Amino acid sequence: MRGNQLKLILLLGFFASCSSSKTLADTTKPVKNKNTAQQSSPILKDSAIAAKTVKTPAEEVFKTNLPEIKREFRGAWIASVANINWPSRTNLTVDQQKAEAISMLDMLKDNNFNAVIFQVRPSADALYTSNIEPWSYFLTGETGKAPYPNYDPLQFWIEEAHKRGLELHVWLNPYRAHHANGGSPNGLSMVNKLSDIVIRLKNGMYWFDPADPKTQGHVSNVVKDIVQRYDIDAVHFDDYFYPYATYNRGADFPDHKTWNAYISSGGTLSRADWRRDNVNKFVERIYKEIHAEKSYVRFGISPFGIWKPGYPEGITGSSQYDELYADAKLWLNKGWVDYFSPQLYWTIDAKGQGFEALLNWWQSENTMKRHLWPGLNTVEVRSSDRPTEIKNQIDISRQILKNDAGEIHWSIAGLTKNANMLPTLKNGPYKEKALIPRSPWLNAVPLQTPTLFTTDNGTSVQANWSVKNIKDVFQWVLFTQYNGIWETEILTMDQLSREIPKYKEGKTLNAVAIKAIDRLGNESDYLAKKIK
Repeated sequence: MRGNQLKLILLLGFFASCSSSKTLADTTKPVKNKNTAQQSSPILKDSAIAAKTVKTPAEEVFKTNLPEIKREFRGAWIASVANINWPSRTNLTVDQQKAEAISMLDMLKDNNFNAVIFQVRPSADALYTSNIEPWSYFLTGETGKAPYPNYDPLQFWIEEAHKRGLELHVWLNPYRAHHANGGSPNGLSMVNKLSDIVIRLKNGMYWFDPADPKTQGHVSNVVKDIVQRYDIDAVHFDDYFYPYATYNRGADFPDHKTWNAYISSGGTLSRADWRRDNVNKFVERIYKEIHAEKSYVRFGISPFGIWKPGYPEGITGSSQYDELYADAKLWLNKGWVDYFSPQLYWTIDAKGQGFEALLNWWQSENTMKRHLWPGLNTVEVRSSDRPTEIKNQIDISRQILKNDAGEIHWSIAGLTKNANMLPTLKNGPYKEKALIPRSPWLNAVPLQTPTLFTTDNGTSVQANWSVKNIKDVFQWVLFTQYNGIWETEILTMDQLSREIPKYKEGKTLNAVAIKAIDRLGNESDYLAKKIK
């Protein structure tokens, strides 16, 4: 008798699961979208989900037209160099470091950001466990000294960011070997370990020689090590390639050794072109090596905002092409980046450096259709009303970049330094959550259509969902339809259930649908069910 009961239960479970894939034609017309966040309910344990799904569901699978999901990249830089943002001091306890990190991540999540650009290698050092470079001075106050009790800050940041639906981009400075604010180089510093390829500048900083193959190999190994061992979403370089002229008090970068070796080998480029060629080859190499390790990990660069004076006409100021030997236009033209974030740190009406003129020019050079997400000077843009200026810059970016819009705020401090900044963003351009724009040039295995089970609990409907290749899911999008109007909600990867009220504000729940989103922002097919 017990065996027969078990068979009956299994058969009921089988028929319930079969109903999830049944599709019925429906002539529902496109409906208006209304994005309304709902309060999250506790996630059910797997055993609870299994128990619910064997009940006879009040549901009917159907085809419909779901609303478009809003997309925009919303990131913030978090700098560790000189303790600019995190950790705020070198002598914090591990608990204090973690508390600061969680506070920052909560703030970004609560204000509908979706990415963090976290500096893990400020100057040939590490805010993560590494066998290649020493622990950072900016973490513990001593180069090579591990945190106590020992933990891995990068791993902590990754886990906490992903819990909140935030991407984690690791930010590395490729050529800076030691920062003047990082104490005196000790025996564990790369300044001493790789002294044959390091050059001391007149401002007290040390720089790797970008022309030396040993430099390129070392930095390449650092990048590949991080990509291999950590569950990151992207690698990010900033604007420092060859150093700014002021770092060496106007004197030329002292790379005589590698320059003379190049000439002796029969090199024919000018010294300036040779320097640019060194950086160009390195950027291309890093881009290819990242994708060879993990195809979904993106590579982004945030160069100085001006390529050359006169581009476009009327632009004045420094030339990264001639001073930093950074041909950033070429990298964008060649598609050696997945996203490109020129630091457009001037106001919209700035004479000689207008925000809109520069963004339009960079967009005209984006021939490979990569993501173009400008860097905004949220912390100190020269405006009497910074919040309004930043809001207007976001509006202009949306007009120019259309459905691939996005921006990165320099830095996270700028979001809290001005009391009106976050309210202006949250009540304006960031009122709704947004997914990261897709990267269609990167290959990805398509996600399967999720399963969706609904159980009528009287005044509410319990919805549970999953998908076979769940390890590839980064987020979910839950759609609920009340009185014929769809509402959307972006959920984190670990949210696999929701109790949905059947009646809300005088409206009746008509249907529920679910989509899975992968690491590159790609959407699965949906599964929609009518609620009776």
